[in-house]
Amino acid sequence: MIARVGLVLLFWACGVACAPAGAQEFPNRPVTMVVPFSAGGPGDIIGRLLGPAMGAALGPTIVVENAVGAGGTIGTNRVAKAAPDGYTILLMHVGQATSVTLFRKLPYDPVEDFAPIGLVTDAPMIIVAPNDFPGTSFAEAIAHIKANPDRVLLGNAGIGSASHLCGLLLMDRVGTKLTTVQYRGGGPALIDVMAGRLNLWCDPANGPTPYVQEGKMKALAVSTLSRLPNLPEVPTADEAGLKGFDVSTWYGLYAPRGTPPAVIDRLLVALRAALRDQTVKERFVALSLQPIEESRVTPEALRAHLVAEVAKWAPVIRKAGVFAD
Repeated sequence: MIARVGLVLLFWACGVACAPAGAQEFPNRPVTMVVPFSAGGPGDIIGRLLGPAMGAALGPTIVVENAVGAGGTIGTNRVAKAAPDGYTILLMHVGQATSVTLFRKLPYDPVEDFAPIGLVTDAPMIIVAPNDFPGTSFAEAIAHIKANPDRVLLGNAGIGSASHLCGLLLMDRVGTKLTTVQYRGGGPALIDVMAGRLNLWCDPANGPTPYVQEGKMKALAVSTLSRLPNLPEVPTADEAGLKGFDVSTWYGLYAPRGTPPAVIDRLLVALRAALRDQTVKERFVALSLQPIEESRVTPEALRAHLVAEVAKWAPVIRKAGVFAD
């Protein structure tokens, strides 16, 4: 009888010790949130707002780690190859959807190699121009662009950047190819817009908005389907005639493929708690970031959105013939 009890205890102990990571208590050590963008940028700011708020709900600390390079693919690849235990997660923007077309030799599948956790926020963009750019409306500005494509300079922050994607869609919908100028970030581009050296710039709204409000440049249109509360007089591109024009640097949170559902659920609960945090909500508003309805903060909603965005951007990028590799 004693031998039999000992054998049962031995099997029980082995079962506990050998149980998969997802079946054990999660989390019992810090979680690393990989942000594949440079420190101080929009993605980094969002990550450093989410990290403490998620950590407060989760228990252990969430450490934000910048892994920069190759249009965000270095940090993203690191998470794709990480152990599927929930201790390494990824905060990535629309580049998760565009990278599969922009990079023809991508070392991971942006859809299949990740376990979605949930949508985080939507970052609308605005198309701005110097105050003396022809046209008193976006429709008039488009007419000028079509009539003078060789005299219009369109800026972007490099292949795969939000400004690059917005510019590609703009040229696609207007039906006119423009001369593009690459910048090392939004700061230098905004200076050139104010000086009249750059004609068009499209970037997340938090960058240009203060200059528009101060009258140093004009906003032609909002890139998403809803107007911005802090720039209510600026129409959407869709309203102004480019039907269906919708670009944003939306952000999602991911874990490696194979992460146990129970672990994803714990991370999702923490994400939802962070998005309800008053400080996070107020900072998002200040940064012109739009909240996501909690009903859409789910793995299923993020996956569906990602798949739809891959399908949306692939033909635009292929038509432009501009790739990152």
